[in-house]
Formats: sequence, structure tokens, C-alpha cells
Amino acid sequence: MPDPASAPDLDLRLVRYFTAVAEHRHFGRAAEALHITQPSLSRQIRHLERQLGARLLDRTPRGTRLTEAGEIFLPRAKALLRSAAQAAAQTRAAARPSRITIGCTTNMDVAPAVRELHGHHPDADVRTLTLAWDEARAALLDRRVDVAVTRLPLRTDRLHVTVLYDDPRVLLVPRGHRLAGRRLVTLDDIADEPLPRLPDPDWNAFWRIDPRPDGSPAPDGPLIELLEDKLELIAAGQAVAIVSAGLRADSLHPGLTTVPLHGVEPGHVVLATRAGDDDPLVTAFRKYAQAHLRSDIGGDV
Repeated sequence: MPDPASAPDLDLRLVRYFTAVAEHRHFGRAAEALHITQPSLSRQIRHLERQLGARLLDRTPRGTRLTEAGEIFLPRAKALLRSAAQAAAQTRAAARPSRITIGCTTNMDVAPAVRELHGHHPDADVRTLTLAWDEARAALLDRRVDVAVTRLPLRTDRLHVTVLYDDPRVLLVPRGHRLAGRRLVTLDDIADEPLPRLPDPDWNAFWRIDPRPDGSPAPDGPLIELLEDKLELIAAGQAVAIVSAGLRADSLHPGLTTVPLHGVEPGHVVLATRAGDDDPLVTAFRKYAQAHLRSDIGGDV
């Protein structure tokens, strides 16, 4: 086995010059690509050949060809350059401070998972950001956040989505509404009740249950974009709304209350990240979110 102490100290710059000549099969074109002069490139290659004790390239009237030694050295030279680039990139990444921004939409309590993340990664810079109900996907793709805890529906292309727990749907009504105080209601009970419309077609279909199971359309209500506008509209008696039980909208407005909605599938609270993001902090937060973030809504509706 060769003695490592006697191995030549290869200059990676010279190795890169050699691979450039091998790729172009021409000293002149390689020198142009490397932005150095052809005589300087020739000198550097001769220096590398002296280090290795082998001739790597032969000039011919048609250009340059690899010698037998050059053919053997070329794949190893490329592997050496790849390894050096990976080592540099990983070292730079390790030297940067660890950072993660966790986004969450309305009434999402991520504190237990954030505390766990802090406990295992005390040096990490962990930030949280409140997002609008329809903002999670855009915030992930434009890198304002690295993780988003939000509710379905959500377009999942280019994302990795993990379901955390079921999220029952309830009916939000004014406190003086005819259905307020009921033990539960069904879709038949609100067949003629107007429901606010949403600008997002997927959310519109899911939160209005439109169309209904029998194929009939949900009654139309005003188009709204902001949660605050929806709360005021319902408090004024102009509509009712199907919302998440976890939203606790009745606590956001004193004039509102919720009634369990029977016979509909629950929604889902999910953790979304960018597809292929294997950042250790993202992976760790996903683990802690699955362990700690659960619905605190008890019972079946």
C-alpha cells in the first residue's frame, strides 16, 4: 500500500485545468474557457505532470488527446473535484447559524412543538410568523417560511404535506339565531341559509360544502376575503358559516357561537414544507409537531 506521506500534494487548481483540457481536447479552447493564456495553461499542465510523474496529454495535429495515464487519471480527477466542492459546501452550511421560520394560520398553537425544538436545538434561531388563511403555500414557495401549520384544502404540488390531526367542522351563527344552543345541526337544517363565498375555489367548495351531497348548490352569500369581515357579517345576522372547531371564532367575537355540524367529514390540520427540503431543523420540527400538535376538541359530532 502506498505511503500517504509520500503522495504528491495535488493542487486542485491544476487538476481543474487538466479536466478542462481533457474536456475540450484542445489547449487553446480550454485556456479561453478558463480565462488564462495558452502558454500559462501549458506550464500548469506540465507542473501537474511532474507532480504525478506521468505524462497526461499528448498534442497532435488535430488537437490534444489523453495518454493512457491521462485516461486513468481523468475520472479520479473529476471525483476529486466533486468531493472538494461538496466538502466546501457542507462546511459553509455548518458554519452558518441554524435558522427556521415557522408559519401558522389563525388559531394554530405551535408553541409545544416550538418549545421542543428549542430544547433540542438551543443555538438555533427559531422564528414564528402568523399567516393569513390562504397564505401558507405562497409563503413556503417564496421562502418567507420554512414550515407552515395550516388547514386543508391546500394545493400540494411542490410541497410535502403531513396530516397532523382531524379538524371537526362546526356551524358559526349569531347568538340569537334559531339554531344557536342546539346540540347539533345537519346540512338539512341550513339548506336555505346563505353562506359567505370565498375567492379560492377549493376553499369555497370545502367550507361551503358546495355542491351538497345530493348535488344541489349551497345557498349563495356575500363574497368575503377577511376573517374579520366574515365575523361581522354573521354577527349582523346576514349569513351563517361552516368553520373549523379549532378556529374558536365565537371567542373572537362576543356576538357569535358555534354548533356541532353532524354528518360531514372533518377537515385536517397539516404541516407543509417545500418538497425535498431535508434541512435538519425542518425534519426535527415535523417530528415534534407530530408528537405535540393535536386537536383539543373532544367528542364526535
